[in-house]
Amino acid sequence: MPQDVRFDLPFTTPVSAHLEYAREQHLRWVRDMGLVRSQAGFEEYQSWDLPQAAIRTYPHASPDDMVVLMNWFSLAFLFDDQFDAASPDRADRVTEVARELIVTPLRPAGTRPRVICPITLAWAEVWEQLSDGMSLTWCTRFAASWGRFLAAHAEEVDLAARGTLLGVGPYTAFRRRTVGIHHSIDAGERSRRFEVPAQAQAHPVMEGLRDAAADTIGFMNDIHSFEREKRRGDGHNLIAVLHRERGYSWEKAAAEAFRMTVESLDTYVRLEARVPAMCGELGLDADGRDRVWMGVEAIRHWISGNYEWALTTGRYAAAKKGPAAAAELAGRGCLDDLLTV
Repeated sequence: MPQDVRFDLPFTTPVSAHLEYAREQHLRWVRDMGLVRSQAGFEEYQSWDLPQAAIRTYPHASPDDMVVLMNWFSLAFLFDDQFDAASPDRADRVTEVARELIVTPLRPAGTRPRVICPITLAWAEVWEQLSDGMSLTWCTRFAASWGRFLAAHAEEVDLAARGTLLGVGPYTAFRRRTVGIHHSIDAGERSRRFEVPAQAQAHPVMEGLRDAAADTIGFMNDIHSFEREKRRGDGHNLIAVLHRERGYSWEKAAAEAFRMTVESLDTYVRLEARVPAMCGELGLDADGRDRVWMGVEAIRHWISGNYEWALTTGRYAAAKKGPAAAAELAGRGCLDDLLTV
């Protein structure tokens, strides 16, 4: 399954012009915070090109806010790769750090973490910046979305440590949580300094949009990252689950994963068409409708931006050599240990 599998998206989205400014500051911050600890780790991290993902998923962020968002991406992606399949006892440390990341937004901004490692220290700094100027309602919603994602991540690590594999039905429901899209969409509001009206955010149409986007992005990600995850022996991938449970060939499993992705995208498009009626039902004024539409745009930015980035990022490269390839073949996703002081 090649990394450059294409999908026909029914919309286009803008790209930020702040790449060079933000990337330079971001890469310096990653090193200063100890999020990369070796030259090989830094080179592998650079190949992922997360700044490219940030400028596509948050195209309206200011230059300085773009730096904050890039910094957040780095710690989230690097933490996601800290589990080592060859050391299943490490799952306990991953869970301990995940708990610390979950409670950080529930404490006063700027509070020093109780569990100390590069990931937790970086997140405490980023959360103080990310939450600045946002309402308690937004912060609470983000914290809930972030917490569900991290709890699911810890659960996924535990499943891997025990060698437990999920069937298609449970996996697709689980993937909606592990993909981490709900809080990423919430951050779209922070990137433009607005908030979707609470009554719209709680409406079934908006909830459905977010879920359909999470499914679409999660399945796309499974397709584009398949070769990397196959090298690592990671069975938590839609193609691998279809191959294992249904006895499909790899080609048929990939085709079915593609079909499921398109189906989720179609669901998203149908729900988006219902947004004007939802706004009318809620009696929103012009300002409220504008903020709802910006919320919809935040979802679009993530569907399109993540897709475009995934086509070229070195993180999902089908062929890889050197220390990074050796680490993946050994069951690791990261060259540097970021869970210890």
